Amino acid sequence: MNVANLCEVHCIKISLSYLHSQFFYLKKRNVFLIIFLIVIADQVLKIYVKTHYHPGESHPVLGHWFRLYFIENEGMAYGWKLGGGLGKITLTLFRLAAVIFGVFYLNRIIKRKYHRGYIICVALVFAGALGNLIDSMFYGLIFDNNSFDTSAVATLFPKKGYAGFLHGNVVDMLYLPLVHVDQLPRWIPFFGGKPFSFFNYIFNIADASVSIGVIIILFFRKRFFHLEDKTLSENQAISIIE
Repeated sequence: MNVANLCEVHCIKISLSYLHSQFFYLKKRNVFLIIFLIVIADQVLKIYVKTHYHPGESHPVLGHWFRLYFIENEGMAYGWKLGGGLGKITLTLFRLAAVIFGVFYLNRIIKRKYHRGYIICVALVFAGALGNLIDSMFYGLIFDNNSFDTSAVATLFPKKGYAGFLHGNVVDMLYLPLVHVDQLPRWIPFFGGKPFSFFNYIFNIADASVSIGVIIILFFRKRFFHLEDKTLSENQAISIIE
């Protein structure tokens, strides 16, 4: 290979790397800024609701479409449970392990320059897991009222918390019944004459972050991983030419 061809190959390689860095890849600080902003928003809203709302209290934000409705749960996203004290500790430790793994995995995919959309989605999942992990690990220590035992508004940083380390409850408050009917027609089997709400779950920003990240990965997985395969092929091609 002569000098001109060698220079041409290197110019192509530099151009490809520049284009990828500009349009497809994220820097580590940007990824962790996304995570930081989601966790802060999640915790600020949780602390506000916990210290201002009675358990079960609800206030409209956008009419019937969107309400802040304060509940707590001992389990997973959207109120799903893993029963008992042992189940609670198991779930918290699982979240902790997932967050630790997430730190290493995020660092790996950023270094390997995966598709920026995939990195953002993984960051969303990581931020959601971290947000709910904070609740499970520390909320029993920093709040004095548990909504399962009292209807009082909680105090932040009391002399004694309502539970020990790893036994905190997750705070939920986002309620978006997309469709609500006070009473279904009586001729409808099983549900006739009863009120009906579509998407009757109460969740938090962390839950939403995890769900959005996972759903986008499922819908765009071919695009995300096709780009990664294409990038590897380009690098291999350049190596062969050299």
